[in-house]
Amino acid sequence: MKLLSNTLFSITLIFTLSLLVATPLQASSMVEKNTKIEQAISQAMNTFQVPGVAVAIIKDNQVVMSKGFGVIEQGQSTKVTAETLFGIASNTKAMTVALLASLIDEGKLTWQTKVIDVIPEFQMPDAYVTRAFTMVDLLAHNSGLGLGAGDLMIWPNTSLSNADILNGLKYLPEVSSFRSEFAYDNLMYIIAGEVIARITGQSWQEVIQQRIFTPLGMNNTRATFSQIEKTNKNVARAHVPLNGKLHVVDGDFLEKFSSAGSVASSVNDMSLWLLAQLNQGQYGDIAEAGIIDGKAARLFSAKQSRAMWQPRTLLSVTDKATQQDKTHFSAYGLGWFMKDYHGVKLIHHSGGILGMVSKVVLVPEENLAMVILTNQQSGYAFNAIYHEILNEYLELEEKDWIAYYHAKQQKNRAKEKKRLAKMADSVNKNSVHSLALRDYAQSYVDNWYGEIHISFKNNKLHMQFSNTAALQGTLEHYQHNTFIVRWHDRTLEADAFVNFNLNEEGGINYVTMKAVSLATDFSFDFHDLKLVPKK
Repeated sequence: MKLLSNTLFSITLIFTLSLLVATPLQASSMVEKNTKIEQAISQAMNTFQVPGVAVAIIKDNQVVMSKGFGVIEQGQSTKVTAETLFGIASNTKAMTVALLASLIDEGKLTWQTKVIDVIPEFQMPDAYVTRAFTMVDLLAHNSGLGLGAGDLMIWPNTSLSNADILNGLKYLPEVSSFRSEFAYDNLMYIIAGEVIARITGQSWQEVIQQRIFTPLGMNNTRATFSQIEKTNKNVARAHVPLNGKLHVVDGDFLEKFSSAGSVASSVNDMSLWLLAQLNQGQYGDIAEAGIIDGKAARLFSAKQSRAMWQPRTLLSVTDKATQQDKTHFSAYGLGWFMKDYHGVKLIHHSGGILGMVSKVVLVPEENLAMVILTNQQSGYAFNAIYHEILNEYLELEEKDWIAYYHAKQQKNRAKEKKRLAKMADSVNKNSVHSLALRDYAQSYVDNWYGEIHISFKNNKLHMQFSNTAALQGTLEHYQHNTFIVRWHDRTLEADAFVNFNLNEEGGINYVTMKAVSLATDFSFDFHDLKLVPKK
């Protein structure tokens, strides 16, 4: 294994030597591309209020950029570097799939293995779906559940466990038939992590360290943020923009639900991961064919690489995407999105947690890959940056992607502001609630989440989710028997309607909730709750 101990050094050396032997024209072209990209990164940071960004680009098995921009925390002087750790969030999912792929290569299961054969207590809302559910179904976001269904069991940080998720899954509402539609689902990837743990007899955190981080030489990467050494100060802080001002938040890194999105990594380390992806699971010194003990060193086989990048669930494509990006198909594979873009196939994924977002893009036929890590939750920023990189390295027609995404941001904000204003104008301001305020104050239970408490104090109603400390807020009357809960932590940006349904006797039958703003993160799946008074 000595060959792998200095993998990152080897990659850097290869890149340095390649520039020495490259023709002046090639070297000049590379410098010009990267100069334009760096300018775009700085512009995106200013436009979208992002304190820190790290970017790595790989082309033809060489790291042609690995660099940090800005600071790890707004108002502080510590610079982001290529070694700064960020939360990669859902870009963890491809790693979870890669772990399953390696177990499949070893014959320990197949993509068609039934989940109940590994986790007997696994149960979906429909009995047939439970029996038919395979490993592919865990990973392809086509379970029949809704977008982000059950995410309130895992985020914001909860006291629940994997066992609670397995128990609550059968109570979630189905919104489509099995395998018919795409709906992004974090819970299934948590169950995928449980599959890995049960097959190996080790925790997901141990398995990913042994099977991905250690072999690749991702020495600074950690399975969870809690594993980062206290002495390591090169860790990005999460930022949330609120009313034009950035707020530093603790972040929420899915510590207990690791396989869906808990990894902390740097662009230097992520470069090693992307090199292995571009080379269909092969890693090490690519120039020497990754030979270890006479065999090519692999995370997974080329066969499994193809399986992961095979379209499984189709997504819709708009006329605008076809005209603008020459996109004719879009799909989800196993841990990866994919689409065609100006004649090439993109393999990509984004990640998002409170205060941090990231993007990974691969163009296999061009032997091109990139990773963008940020410490603010602006998807507009990373979208503008990755499109600029594609423009340069695919040599597409020049376009101001910063201006494009800024205009899109402004348009979406204005549209939502107008919708909320129209909704406010339609409120019956003379309406009153049917019951005395203290009569709404009860404990309520939802089958998949658990208890939610509403209390009456100082002539106000207060809500507290029993398993989620951050979800505490005050209820304000909206109209009739509908209130709005204003969460005390305003950086959540997830205020929700709370509607009390009364029975014929004037008592509370059940309570439903729904996010007020359409911009609220889909993981606040309040709409999946049906709260009944606790007996």
